[in-house]
Amino acid sequence: MMRTYLVVVDESSEAESALLFAARRAAKTSGGVHMLALVPKTEFVQWGAVQATMEEEARARAEALAMGAAGTLMAEAGIQPALTVKIGDPIASVKEMLASGEPVAALVLGAAPKGAPGPLVTHFAGHDAGALPCPVMIIPGSLSREDIERLS
Repeated sequence: MMRTYLVVVDESSEAESALLFAARRAAKTSGGVHMLALVPKTEFVQWGAVQATMEEEARARAEALAMGAAGTLMAEAGIQPALTVKIGDPIASVKEMLASGEPVAALVLGAAPKGAPGPLVTHFAGHDAGALPCPVMIIPGSLSREDIERLS
């Protein structure tokens, strides 16, 4: 069974560090990477067509971001990642992915170099840490690319 690392991707540098770590780790263990791009649910708009357009634009941005990250992953580690785009609550979306039955070796999240951790790190390293079906790997934002390479 292939070791798959689940990484939440967005436009943050924390996500970039997590993706780099997961890619390096997957390459070294003959594993794979599954990228989860999250699209926040738009606030209710009175006109349904406007809301649908806003959600579609957000989905297109998330897919473009994930495709760019996938290209980087291919170039740097030779890994073709799987990609899922979900609209809605980020925590519920990650939980749904973990419960889907696809084997996940680890949930890889990035942490900001300063300040409080984001909502995903806070939740999965705290509230649900003991009930997860896999380990959580939190990649500190202060690590350099060389540090990530050495640790992965």
